[in-house]
Amino acid sequence: MTALDAVVVGSGPNGLAAALTFARAGLAVEVYEGADTPGGGCRTAESTLPGFAHDVCSAVHPLLAASPFFVGAKLDITLKRPEVAFAHPLDGGRAVGVSGSVERTSETLGRDGHAYRGLLGALVRDAEKIVPSVLAPIVKPPPHPIAMARFGLRGLAPVSMLARRFETDEARALLAGLGAHSMRPLNAAGTGAFALLLGALAHAVGWPVVEGGSQRVPDELIAEIEAAGGAMHTGRWVKDLDELPRARVTLLDVAPKGLMELAGAKLPRRYARRLRGFQYGPGVFKMDWALSGPVPWEAELCRQTPTLHLGGTFEEIGRSESDVAAGRATERPYCIAVQPCVVDPTRAPEGKHTFYAYCHVPAGSSVDMSERIEAQVERFAPGFRELVLARDTTSAVELERRNPNYVGGDINSGAATLRQTIFRPTLSVHPYRTPLDGVYLCSSATPPGGGVHGMCGVGAARAALGDLGS
Repeated sequence: MTALDAVVVGSGPNGLAAALTFARAGLAVEVYEGADTPGGGCRTAESTLPGFAHDVCSAVHPLLAASPFFVGAKLDITLKRPEVAFAHPLDGGRAVGVSGSVERTSETLGRDGHAYRGLLGALVRDAEKIVPSVLAPIVKPPPHPIAMARFGLRGLAPVSMLARRFETDEARALLAGLGAHSMRPLNAAGTGAFALLLGALAHAVGWPVVEGGSQRVPDELIAEIEAAGGAMHTGRWVKDLDELPRARVTLLDVAPKGLMELAGAKLPRRYARRLRGFQYGPGVFKMDWALSGPVPWEAELCRQTPTLHLGGTFEEIGRSESDVAAGRATERPYCIAVQPCVVDPTRAPEGKHTFYAYCHVPAGSSVDMSERIEAQVERFAPGFRELVLARDTTSAVELERRNPNYVGGDINSGAATLRQTIFRPTLSVHPYRTPLDGVYLCSSATPPGGGVHGMCGVGAARAALGDLGS
């Protein structure tokens, strides 16, 4: 049997990006996926009722819209971009959000408008210079050092420090909602980078959803791989590297824990010890709902966007994230909520809606957060529960069972500490290579980290191609 050029384990966006990079280089590649449906966290399923399409994990895709890989991949998908990128409701029927240009959004922030322009204006203008460097491993000086320095110096700060620029509840809450995507306390160093990057992308490319569901992304990637001569195998859980067909290189879209399980005693002790020191972040508890109609938000702004940050003021969100970091299931959780039917009615029967929300929980938590999440939704959308036709809940424990890359329910495959934001999974300028000859790690546990952008897979594939001399 002729050996393959590459075997990829795992069909998340990074594994598929690695496979497509190899296939388009004219090399023979096969992908092995344990689940029956490919895509990892980028999948869509009828998890509540027939005809209601729910994104299993990733649903909103600013990183996909800006990723050099996806821009160049030219997939046959439609990104539905709302006018309002995201909204953040507050008590009393108030809400704040990002809409259109920095100037337009700043006009809605009253006396904080000038500070908002000062914080994000230059970053949005330089987004095309900044994003490719952010989505690449730090192995050489960036091509636009001034733009990156402007982003990096501010991004190193905690969100709590950046928030001192603002006076109003609205502006401070907006920043808190962005920064809490880091799944870290708001006073942690480096959380500012999450707020600034996601805020800049909201203006530069928007926060789109994929028409028909996120499943369209892996489906199109697989179609491109197969068109280039590659092959996809589902329902094939790999327990040991020796189970794989012979290939010149093996690329693993798995967490460091998964790498250790696959390689076993083959890994040098020193490297295995460093992998065991890799830090995973908090888990998430997720809810999906099938609704008889749109969510009845009090604030009109919230009805105009798929994405919402629920949690109230900066101080409330700060307490929520600090509770989780301390190992406590918070009483009033910060939630990221998505109502895709606002821009994509194909997700549900006519007139009906799909909706999801998740909150952060301590790693490995089995606590049922459904009542607390629904209370946060009802807080800003009275009457919400009356619209629920069916609901489905997924704990952090269940998330890991379904997707082993989500260790403890960590959907980012690694804590966003300052060190791990730059160097992951270990302190190395060659993050994708392992000590095993021809074996590479291409998951979100490598740079640039979590999100649907494919750049972890591209980085690993390029490293492997370079080592092959291709």
